[in-house]
Amino acid sequence: MSKILLKNANIVNENSIFESDVLLEGDFILRVDADISNPNAKVIDLNGDLLLPGVIDDQVHFREPGLTHKGTIATESRAAIAGGITTFMEQPNTNPQTTTIAKLEDKFAIAAKDSFANYSFLFGGTNDNLEELKRLDKNACSGVKLFLGSSTGNMLVDNEQVLEQIFSNTEMVISTHCEDEGTIRTNLESYKKMYGDNIPIEMHPIIRSAEACYLSSSKAIALAKKTGARLHVFHLSTGIETDLFTNEIPLENKKITSEVCIHHLWFSDEDYAKKGTLIKWNPAVKTKNDRAKLWEALLDDRIDVVATDHAPHTMEEKDNPYTKAPSGGPLVQHALLAMLQKEQEGVITLEKMVEKMCHNPAKLFDIDRRGFVREGYFADLVQVHRGSKNEVKKDNIFYKCGWSPFEGVTFGSEIKRTFVNGLLAFENGNFHPEKNAKRLTFNR
Repeated sequence: MSKILLKNANIVNENSIFESDVLLEGDFILRVDADISNPNAKVIDLNGDLLLPGVIDDQVHFREPGLTHKGTIATESRAAIAGGITTFMEQPNTNPQTTTIAKLEDKFAIAAKDSFANYSFLFGGTNDNLEELKRLDKNACSGVKLFLGSSTGNMLVDNEQVLEQIFSNTEMVISTHCEDEGTIRTNLESYKKMYGDNIPIEMHPIIRSAEACYLSSSKAIALAKKTGARLHVFHLSTGIETDLFTNEIPLENKKITSEVCIHHLWFSDEDYAKKGTLIKWNPAVKTKNDRAKLWEALLDDRIDVVATDHAPHTMEEKDNPYTKAPSGGPLVQHALLAMLQKEQEGVITLEKMVEKMCHNPAKLFDIDRRGFVREGYFADLVQVHRGSKNEVKKDNIFYKCGWSPFEGVTFGSEIKRTFVNGLLAFENGNFHPEKNAKRLTFNR
């Protein structure tokens, strides 16, 4: 079994930063110690660079099957490892939708052949697939996804009785997209009367309002408390929602958890004038005050996870008028770099960043032996070099769609190497031709 010895690393792990060597053997971390020597190992000197656990992204849309002109599991997972994301959980609103066990396994088969990063999928709940959901083994995939407000690929669950039945009939984590559909439709019709299809993009956070988010997320939380369900609320976008969550108990004991995405931490409504539909997401990017409140809740542990909601569309699709321009954007290649930038600006510590992007997703979804730099764990690792100038440009973007909302931004860090289950999968801008990605397993 091949061995790799990583020398002179500054490891960020479990709320500490320390100098150490790391010995990898096959898929696993064999040893973490101050001064390791092994004559049979290939030696890679990290020269004091940071070594992080591979990032676990609990929310991506890689568009396969059925929407592969936007992206594929191969192209987007490749971009992910270039960004230090070694594990992803993909969403069910593909074509066909992942709402049967057979369709779920079809996606696993694609990933087993094509994925560069470790993978799992969320099973989509609908108004009429409760019996199929009951048959789903709790260790088969990362969890259940419910759209409580319609988004790309309409999977809206709006039958109250069905919703309560879903919450009452699964042991898995239920992840929700929370926006109140009635509020959004009323707002949209009002603005369509004024502007037709050419609604100014600045109206997006007014149409998909803070009220719409709060109504839906508070309702989901009330239902989770009533039924005892394990609820995870995806992509918080408003300050008011953060007060619905607690930091008074450890993550391991929480029944109700939450996530914030990179775009809601980076952009605000002031950026619509320059970025237009390129930063059109659901839920919408909102005010600077909302962004500040999200950071506050992330840092005080009311928000548990940072993710991407990576959701590519072609530039041609994004260039449509407001009502026809789809929501979503590509983020996996630049998410860790964006958070590292905020660390360099003094907004967040490295330890807290790793907790929210690596440790907590592993804990929250009960992932087996990932998310930490520990002996006996899978060797998913990321070498980060700080102090470089790393501008996002067309010619260094790996997304199939070919664009990024971060184009023109110069980050102060770069991803030098990414290891996936011990394989040096990405190094200095180049990809290893082989793949060593694995289907996630869980300890439930």
